[in-house]
Amino acid sequence: MLKKLSRALALYLVPFLGSLLIRFLYYTNKKVYHVPQKITDKPVIFACWHGELLMLPYLYRYYRKKPHAKVLISPHFDGKLISKTVEYFGLETIAGSSDKNPTRTLIQAIKAIKEGYDIGITPDGPKGPRHEVADGIIVMAQKTEAKLLLLRIEPSRYWQLNSWDKFVIPKPFGTLHYYASSELDISGMDMQEARRVIKEGLKKR
Repeated sequence: MLKKLSRALALYLVPFLGSLLIRFLYYTNKKVYHVPQKITDKPVIFACWHGELLMLPYLYRYYRKKPHAKVLISPHFDGKLISKTVEYFGLETIAGSSDKNPTRTLIQAIKAIKEGYDIGITPDGPKGPRHEVADGIIVMAQKTEAKLLLLRIEPSRYWQLNSWDKFVIPKPFGTLHYYASSELDISGMDMQEARRVIKEGLKKR
């Protein structure tokens, strides 16, 4: 009973406080965008490493003034906290992961793209291995022919957690460097080639 109450309280407080923290960090940092100025109006799959996702909502809003995206989030409790947090930025979510109903999650994501939604995904999430590309993003892109936009968020000053993804939290009063690739089409690639291209693209500046 106590555990349920503490979780309910966390779901109420943590996302709100988390959204305030993200806004605070964004507005107290300088921003430098190393990105294409425009992208297609068609649905796009936005991808970044799990450890760099904290400031991703603002890079998404750089391209989409009116958010219309669903983010793939783990169904575990931590994922629920993230899901509630991103709602403050106008983003919807799909609950699922590579170890919890992966086929159902993939079907939902493909359906969302066909309905006109962008998709946000961490190719190495939700549990890693760090900086290794899982199959889901490749299948999703090839089934829908959606383009990929590979993203990196690098703060000049940051804390780094001792977690599997080495999660990065920017410090205030530094500079946020936002990187994005050109639109990437992997529809004609085999699985191994697509995985290599995505992995290399997510390590480039």
